Amino acid sequence: LHRELTWSSPAGKQVTIRSRRLVSFEHRHVSAVEYEVVLDTDAPVVLSSQLLNRQDAVATDEPGNGNGKADPRRAKGFTQRVLNARDHINKDHRVVTGYRTTNSRMTLGVGMDHILETENQWFAENSWSQDLSKVVFTIEAKAGVPIRLTKFSTYHTSRSVPAIELVDRSMRTLDRTMREGYTSMETAQREYLSHFWDRADIVVGAEPRVQQAVRWNIFQLCQASARAETTGIPAKGLTGQAYEGHYFWDTEIYVAPFLTYTESRITRNLLRFRHSMLNSARDRAKELSEPGALFPWRTINGEEASSYYAAGTAQYHINADIAYAIKSYVAIRGDSDLLAEVGAEILVETARLWAGLGFFGPESGSFHIHGVTGPDEYTTVVNDNTFTNLMARENLRYAAEVVEWLKEHRPDAYRHIVHETKLKNDEVLYWRRAAEAMYIPYDKERGIHPQDENFLEKEVWDFANTPVARYPLLLHYHPLVIYRHQVIKQADVVLAMVLLGDQFSIEQKRRNFDYYDPLTTGDSSLSACVQAILAAEIGYADKALEYFQYALLMDLADVAGNTVDGVHIASTGGVWMVLTYGFGGMRDFHGKLSFAPRIPESWSTLEFSLRFHGRTLQMVFNHEEYSFELQEGEPISIDVCGKEVYLDHTEAVKVPACVISTKDGCVEQHQPSTSEEGLPPC
Repeated sequence: LHRELTWSSPAGKQVTIRSRRLVSFEHRHVSAVEYEVVLDTDAPVVLSSQLLNRQDAVATDEPGNGNGKADPRRAKGFTQRVLNARDHINKDHRVVTGYRTTNSRMTLGVGMDHILETENQWFAENSWSQDLSKVVFTIEAKAGVPIRLTKFSTYHTSRSVPAIELVDRSMRTLDRTMREGYTSMETAQREYLSHFWDRADIVVGAEPRVQQAVRWNIFQLCQASARAETTGIPAKGLTGQAYEGHYFWDTEIYVAPFLTYTESRITRNLLRFRHSMLNSARDRAKELSEPGALFPWRTINGEEASSYYAAGTAQYHINADIAYAIKSYVAIRGDSDLLAEVGAEILVETARLWAGLGFFGPESGSFHIHGVTGPDEYTTVVNDNTFTNLMARENLRYAAEVVEWLKEHRPDAYRHIVHETKLKNDEVLYWRRAAEAMYIPYDKERGIHPQDENFLEKEVWDFANTPVARYPLLLHYHPLVIYRHQVIKQADVVLAMVLLGDQFSIEQKRRNFDYYDPLTTGDSSLSACVQAILAAEIGYADKALEYFQYALLMDLADVAGNTVDGVHIASTGGVWMVLTYGFGGMRDFHGKLSFAPRIPESWSTLEFSLRFHGRTLQMVFNHEEYSFELQEGEPISIDVCGKEVYLDHTEAVKVPACVISTKDGCVEQHQPSTSEEGLPPC
C-alpha cells in the first residue's frame, strides 16, 4: 500500500510523508513499512516506532441502539490481561517479546527491527515494557534531505512451544528479513498477487465503479484466506473483532466456491481443518444424545462457542453444509484422494447424526427431522425445516455413495474408514432409506415449499409499520416476538434453491422467490447475494442487480452500519458467486459445467476464469455473443444455454448470446439454431 501526503503546519512549514507497507503473503510471519519524511526547512524530527500490547480491556459490546440492548454480533471486551510477557530481548534498534495468553496458554513471539537511512545527524533510544516498547529516532533534519525509516515486524504463535523459543524464532526471522530488505519483499508480494489476479480477477465492462468494488471484495477474500492452513476463516477475516474470530458455516457455503475455482489448495486445507475438529464434534453429538458427530455452529477450537442454542447449536445444517462443501470440492477438482484421507470419515459421522436425529413417521413413513433451526435465525427450533431436510438428504446420499465408491475403487481406504468409524453395512442402507423417505414440506395451494412445517400458519410481520430505524429486528425486538411471525432474517428456502437448483424447475423457483422475498429483511449480510443469484436465474434482472449492489457495497458503503467491527467476508464471497453463478449463469451440478449468462444491461462485458478438473477456462460474455477458451488442460464439453459446446486448444469458441425465457425454461437464441439438444426453443 503506497501513500503520500504533504502537511502544512500553522507556521507555514511543509512536511512530505511517503509510506509503503505490506503484510507478506509469501513470508507468513513478516510485515514491513517504509516511511520517508522530507521537510522544506531545517527542523528536528522525532520518529517513534512502537510495539503495543493492546489489552482490549475496554468492552466493545456497548448498547447498539436506543433501548439499551447490546449488539450480540460485536466482540466482548476482555476483563483481564490477555498477553503476559515471559521473555524479551531489547538491543540496538530491535525489540522482541515473548507472551503467553492467560486462558488458552498459547504463546506468541513478536518483534521489530529498523533500518534508518539519511544523511542527517541522528541518534536512537529504546525502551521496553510488557505493554509498550519503543525505539525512538531523533533526527536533526535539513531541508530537502530525506529520512527513510524501514520497520520490519514479525509474529510467531504456537499452542505448545514455549515463549522463549518463539523469541528465538522471531530473532531469526528478523535477521533474514533485514538481509533481504523491503524491496525484495515487495517484489515477492507483487509476484504473489499477480498470480492471484490471473486466477481470480473478474472484469466488468463499462462500469468502472463496479469494477473497483468487485476487485476490492475479491482482495478481501485473498487476505482472509491466504494463510488458512491450520485454521479456518473467521466471519470477519482478520479485519475486526466482531464474532471474536469465530468460524461459522460462512466458509463452506459462501467462501469455498471462490476458493475451489481459483485456489483449491486452500479449500482442501479448510476441509482438513474441519476434520481436525471431528473428535470434538463427536463429543458434542454425545452431549446432545445423538450418534455420529455434530460440528459446532460457532467455534474457534472445535468446541461450540454459541451460548444461545436456538440460533446456534440448533442449526444442525452445519453438518450438511460441510458435507456439501466436500462434495462440491471433489466434483470441481476431481480430488478423490481427499475422500480417502479425511472426507469419508466426516461424511460417515455427519450421516450418522442425521440418522439418529431424524425418525420415520409412524403413519406416513416419511423421514422427519424435528427441533432444528435453518439458515433463517428469525425462525428457530422448528420441525422439518425445508433447507435442513434437503441438505440432510444430500448428506445422507453422498455419504452412502462415497462409502460404496471406496469399497469398490479404494479398498484400503474403505477398510481404514470401517476400522476408524466401526461402520456397519446396515448403516449405509439406512442412510439411503432415510434419504429417499425424507419429508420435504410442500403447500399445494400456494405451490411453494413452506420454510418449515408450521411457518405458513404464523402471522405475517407488519412490515408497513416497522420503521427503518427498527432494523435489524434482533436489536429492537425480543426474540419471542420475532419467532412468532413470518419474517426472515436471511434467505432460507431461496438458498436451498440456489445450492440444489437442479432439483427445482424455474417456475418452482419463481413461486418460492415471490413468496419469501417480501418477508426477507436482509438483516444478515449473507442474504443479498443469494437473493441476487436466484433473481437473476428467474429473470428478475432489476432485482438481481439491486441485491448484487447491496452485497457489493456491504462494507464499502457500510450498508449494515457495522463495518467498523470488520469486513463481512461471507458477503465478499457472495459477490463472486453472484458474478459467476448469477450473472454468469454458471452451474456445476453433477460434475459438469453449464452456462446461461444474464448480464446486466448497463454492463458491456463480464469476464472471468475458472479452474475445473485440472483445466483453466476463460469466459467473456457480452450482449451479442459468449466466448469460451480452454487455456490449460484436456479438451472438455460444457453446456451453454442448453447446447453442448466442445472446447480444445485450437481457439476460443464463440456462441451467439441467448435469452432465457423464465416462463417455461426455454431458450431463445439471438441467431436461429437447428439443434434439438438442450432446452426447447421458445
